[in-house]
Amino acid sequence: MDLKNTELNSGSSGVKVHPNAFVDPSAELHDGVIISQGAVVGPDVTIGRGSEIGPNAIISGKTKIGINNKVFPSVFIGLDPQDLKYKGAPTEVVIGDNNTFRECVTINKATDEGEKTIIGNNNLLMAYSHIGHNCELGNRIVLSNGVQVAGHVKIEDKAIIGGCLGIHQFVHVGYLAMIGGMTRVDRDVPPFCLAEGHPGRLRGLNRIGIKRSGLLENKDFDLKILQSTWNLLFKSKDTISSSLEKVMTGKLDLSSSKLCSFLKESISKERRGPMPVVNL
Repeated sequence: MDLKNTELNSGSSGVKVHPNAFVDPSAELHDGVIISQGAVVGPDVTIGRGSEIGPNAIISGKTKIGINNKVFPSVFIGLDPQDLKYKGAPTEVVIGDNNTFRECVTINKATDEGEKTIIGNNNLLMAYSHIGHNCELGNRIVLSNGVQVAGHVKIEDKAIIGGCLGIHQFVHVGYLAMIGGMTRVDRDVPPFCLAEGHPGRLRGLNRIGIKRSGLLENKDFDLKILQSTWNLLFKSKDTISSSLEKVMTGKLDLSSSKLCSFLKESISKERRGPMPVVNL
């Protein structure tokens, strides 16, 4: 790869830009950034130290990318949202550190003035995944190939999303949740839960994910209490709201409290509500 050293902006010592790439002179590239052949970097873009932009990628709009991110070929970040309400506002995409965006990932900026699409740290977005406008992703999330995330979706830390599925707009996916491939995700997936099916249904706790996360060694985590709480919430004949009232009067560990807090917000009028449990 024929790269050349270039000085583009303050803090850009050691930046390497391929002769066939285009970088706007006002873009801010920090030390160690690599811009590959055919890539395009727009005027309002900031790219942090050590990040690599692959061939034919386009980084546009008011986009901030942190350190040590790896952007593979033909990734598009910061382009206009696919939202008919968009009127040209200079909205943002904000991306943290140590993320990997595989081939043909698309990340749209937000819709209205002052809004952002946010990606945290240490995430893996596999090929052809899409992040719509106003989404918020936490940290250490894995999106498998072909995951299509609609606007205003929130995905919390350490969630694992299987391939070739769609997530409906305004859905929330909780901490350490796991969603099986090709699941129809049109309702909230609570933290620590395993979801699968078409339509999507909760199958129980994500026990393998919990084990791998190291939570079992945390003194504030009690799997028995979490399982008991889950059973009371999802296997009872009562409504979720009634079950929540009963559960929250009992003993809760940190994880059970997180589950209850998520569900309390999920059943509010502004949200789509939690995914139902599978009927066995």
